[in-house]
Amino acid sequence: MDIEQCSRQVEEVSRRYAQRNGIERDDAWFMLKLHEEVGELTQAYLMKTGQARHKGLTPAQIEAAFRSELADVLGQVLLLARRHDVDLDAAIHDKWLVWLPDDASDSGQTPPDKVSSH
Repeated sequence: MDIEQCSRQVEEVSRRYAQRNGIERDDAWFMLKLHEEVGELTQAYLMKTGQARHKGLTPAQIEAAFRSELADVLGQVLLLARRHDVDLDAAIHDKWLVWLPDDASDSGQTPPDKVSSH
């Protein structure tokens, strides 16, 4: 999956949804919507792991709900990043991928735990 392309497509779906439903997508909305979706993911996870009531759902429905909520959280992260002009490719590289041995040696970077603080 190309993050930028996915981000553009998620933005288009969200923009249309908001327009159709009269939702103002201001800075607070983007953060609060992410928070809402993380809560829904938490509920789906608790059902999946048997730590919450199943509400009459089958195991297949619970699994589908868990996958769906993961997608919702990712979508909202993409939207929040777009809203604040965050290059997620670069941010993920700088935060996560720099720890890959080949990546760090190829770029000449020293992962943060190897940098001397003296």
